[in-house]
Amino acid sequence: MRASAAALLALHACACEESRAELPLALAPAAPERLRLGIEELLDHYVELIEGKRVGLVTNPSGVDGLLIPTVDRLAGDGRFELVRLFAPEHGIRGDVPAGEEIADGVDARTGIPVVSLYGANRRPPPETLADLDVLLFDVQDVGARFYTYASTLGEILIASAETDTDVVVLDRPNPLGGERFDGPVIEERWQSFIGWGPLPIVHGLTIGEVALYYNEVMKLGASVTVVPMSGWKRSQIWADTGLDWTPTSPHVPRELTAHAYVATALAASVTTNVSDGVGTPMPFELLGAAFVDARELARDLSARELPGVRFQETAFRPFYGRFEGQTLHGVRLLIDDPRRFEPVRTALAFLVSLRNLYPEELALADEATCAKHWGNDLVRKLLAEGRSELALHSSWQTELQRYARDRERVLIYD
Repeated sequence: MRASAAALLALHACACEESRAELPLALAPAAPERLRLGIEELLDHYVELIEGKRVGLVTNPSGVDGLLIPTVDRLAGDGRFELVRLFAPEHGIRGDVPAGEEIADGVDARTGIPVVSLYGANRRPPPETLADLDVLLFDVQDVGARFYTYASTLGEILIASAETDTDVVVLDRPNPLGGERFDGPVIEERWQSFIGWGPLPIVHGLTIGEVALYYNEVMKLGASVTVVPMSGWKRSQIWADTGLDWTPTSPHVPRELTAHAYVATALAASVTTNVSDGVGTPMPFELLGAAFVDARELARDLSARELPGVRFQETAFRPFYGRFEGQTLHGVRLLIDDPRRFEPVRTALAFLVSLRNLYPEELALADEATCAKHWGNDLVRKLLAEGRSELALHSSWQTELQRYARDRERVLIYD
């Protein structure tokens, strides 16, 4: 563990070591046979953080332990503390709300615990919903991309907790893309939104706990944050290395490889008005196509670029729902053979440059603000419109990425 992690955990390490020393030798924590998630470490080794306290929980169906038991159910049935309130990010506590659809306040049918929506009229917890809490837990699985809204919800929670002097405990989880790769422009402040909340590159290479520390330090939010770390995770590990089963993080990310493809296809399609990323089909984010595309031509052009870790199969598809519902589209299917080598941001650039070169009259880019909110700046759209190469586009953000590399070192927990 890095030196910064030792400082991070100092808040509860002493109490933890004291409590462990009192245990009989037979009950001392053993070396894990598999990766242990933050929720498991909390209840087994760091429960003093919440014992005897009134607890709130931010979670959704992606918040499960290593045996796929939902965190909300584990906490609701534990008598060592009182779970008094739930907070629902996008898709809701039980995952029954479609992408982008607002969530209303309510009551969780299974536990009877009140639910406060964080994806509706409020994206930030109202002060009165935190006032009677001793600690607020966060347990949501991220996909490692800046424009996925869970990290944005986390940022709003940090601001609210700083204002109400509420302790935040983040139960850490793996970054499915691994903890070593980071790429893309660091979003400029003027383009920040709920799909680009804080100063991260598109692929950030942090766990959700490290994102909390990064936001708090770099943005000087002043929140009281503790990260309960995983046991057994290394930065070099992608999801396939963890031994964990994948729980869909949202309806359109049904399997672990989708998380890798998501950045590439969503990033390309979201900055156009007439290209589909496969949402509305059985393979969301694993397809890219449009009505004007010649599938064989596009597959050949992309294959000639020799992008690492991925192959392209020509295909046709017709979405069942969404903005391309009922339309026959032609394009490619991504076959990610080696997710460790796969470069999602570079692949997104390749999609856009290839489409621009092959179909300059047909490809329609979205407006400046839409492109900038996704990519992080308005330069990428300008360079693309000017006919610049994939290499020129990729090199345009390297200086800021080097600054990010230095800044992130201060919050890394894992080797």
